[in-house]
Amino acid sequence: MKAMLLAALTAGVIGGAVAYTPADPPPVRGSLLVTPGWLALRLADPALVVLHVARDSAEYHAAHVPGARFVPLGALVLDRDSVPNELPPPERLDSVLEAAGVSTESRIVVYGDPLPAARLFFTLDYLGLGDRAGLLDGGLELWKAEGLPVSALPWEGPAGRLDWTLRPEVVVDAAWVADRIGDPSTALLDARPAADFSPHIPGATSLPWRTLLTAPEPVRLKDPAILARLFRRAGLDEAKTVVVYCRTGMQASYLYFAARYMGYAPRLYDGSFADWNRRTGVPIAP
Repeated sequence: MKAMLLAALTAGVIGGAVAYTPADPPPVRGSLLVTPGWLALRLADPALVVLHVARDSAEYHAAHVPGARFVPLGALVLDRDSVPNELPPPERLDSVLEAAGVSTESRIVVYGDPLPAARLFFTLDYLGLGDRAGLLDGGLELWKAEGLPVSALPWEGPAGRLDWTLRPEVVVDAAWVADRIGDPSTALLDARPAADFSPHIPGATSLPWRTLLTAPEPVRLKDPAILARLFRRAGLDEAKTVVVYCRTGMQASYLYFAARYMGYAPRLYDGSFADWNRRTGVPIAP
């Protein structure tokens, strides 16, 4: 019985058992994706913090993972120079997370619709907390589909105490991208839908964020073997610097998470094409 439980927990940490070939290695950072079963066994852990992120709190107040704390997406982004969905100052992010009970030693599990959830993961990674955080595979939909309990009671608890170590290198700007156009050591990925790829930043490869997800509901991240093939087709390898962008940084956040999960060290052009397109003197490919 203990052996069966250990096998189940191990599978839960990496999002499910998958058969791999030498060409499709398992994910390096499997702890970044957890299953409902893994989370359900740990809800009583005082070090665990579950964050429900969404644009508004209606779904949270209707039903959420017991003990989850609500984080509004609007608290994680702001408009800067007419470009939406930019990172706020770290001090503001610190206040939002501490209010939700996040502390330096917390093990953080995030869920919500794929884009808000991935954006919160990216934010945590920016603050140096990414290795202590993960997404709930399948979100609340899979949680409920597996018959696990939900609650309508809002979380009430003490604020956390967070000592963050900023990782500014995971965010790049237009000048950084412009300096590396044509650089074979950089892989630039466009996360927008394929229909929106024209126009784009020169040298970019289209890898729409939705191609990384299963369908229909509940939406889950595809098997690591499939993700490995998708990233290789997009020109990624271990020697390249991976940079992701989209229209305003939201869709690219999911590509960022998936690349991080698969063992890459991605960077996100947060201003993305909305910022690039408003600038003069930068090239644009049709």
